[in-house]
Amino acid sequence: SFGVADGVGAWVQSGIDPSLFSQALCYHAHRYTKNAWAGEPETEPGDFYDEPVEGWELTPQECIELSHGGVLRERVVEAGSSTICILNLNTRTGVLRAANLGDSGFSILRSLNIAYTQPPQTHFFNCPFQLAKLPSRLRRYSGAYVDSPKQAATYTSQLRGGDVVIAYTDGLADNVFPSEISTVVSLAMRQSTQEEQQAQDIADRLVEYARTCMFKKDRVSPFEKSASREGIFYRGGKVDDVTVVVAVVEECQ
Repeated sequence: SFGVADGVGAWVQSGIDPSLFSQALCYHAHRYTKNAWAGEPETEPGDFYDEPVEGWELTPQECIELSHGGVLRERVVEAGSSTICILNLNTRTGVLRAANLGDSGFSILRSLNIAYTQPPQTHFFNCPFQLAKLPSRLRRYSGAYVDSPKQAATYTSQLRGGDVVIAYTDGLADNVFPSEISTVVSLAMRQSTQEEQQAQDIADRLVEYARTCMFKKDRVSPFEKSASREGIFYRGGKVDDVTVVVAVVEECQ
């Protein structure tokens, strides 16, 4: 399993560190997924007999729900909110399952072309769906956007050898077009000297390119196009933090 979470920066105005909520969310996601199966219970690899192991299957949506509950119980996290995208890869069957809430997301590249991109979930322009923990002084305000883990969009796909799965925060999607993602991935894979380093090289290149694009005001960005569709004037890239996690699929012989 892997994924990303992006804390909502507006909490800074209330004196809240927005990174604490998203970091705690990822911590609890890791805590739950490391003790669960990505698919059906299997035989323990170290066993020398075919006795099924009574594991428990955890879907990405269930992982999001459990992780959110963990953050709500965290005393060190006073408040905050975050988008989240969790993906499970079943190494035995090759099945990918994903759950996404908000404007983080993921793409699947097949033969270095975009085969699928997860659409963002937003209440309105630049206001994504988000998990939240409100301080007691704000809980009486019904206008706050507090979305449920059950609202996460789910997706399932059968992966193939050579597929590239990219999970990312909106810092990538707001600054880099899908066609550019394909180009960057293609270049990174051609220039990567070590096969086991490919995924890291792709992630590094995408982050680097997104950070270059976000500071350019003379270049049309995906965020600028989205703003224009809403009748909002905006020029160039959108400065934001960028997180990218990549998996390159290989078929076992």
